Amino acid sequence: MAQLVRELMTDHPVTLSGDTPVHEAARMMRNQDIGSVLVLDGAEVCGIVTDRDIVVRGLADRADLSGCSLREVCSERLVTASPNEEAGNAIARMREHAVRRIAVLEDGRPVGMLSIGDAAMERDPNSALGTISAAPANT
Repeated sequence: MAQLVRELMTDHPVTLSGDTPVHEAARMMRNQDIGSVLVLDGAEVCGIVTDRDIVVRGLADRADLSGCSLREVCSERLVTASPNEEAGNAIARMREHAVRRIAVLEDGRPVGMLSIGDAAMERDPNSALGTISAAPANT
């Protein structure tokens, strides 16, 4: 039987309003040891912000991020999956769109995140990516 996205995803994705200051999101990523948060416009997911987005779209263009919100640095091109879809299909979509993480939505609500690290740990735990993804973070 094919593996489902819900078997690989990380539950309970962190979500923040698009109006959230970037520095608050960065602190949350650090404190929760995560690399991305989903951005909401009301109750609707409208984008994703990664630690890389904060650096490339935030710090690279501004000396001061104090007035910068997530809406200004998020990727609005959001690739999504359903928790009940075959993981292989979702992983193929990640490859097709050249993204490392996708939001898992159920009835429009965020229920998880699927990363290439999650997939690697499950499908090929002895690969370099699987080993790195399974290792505890260095802080």
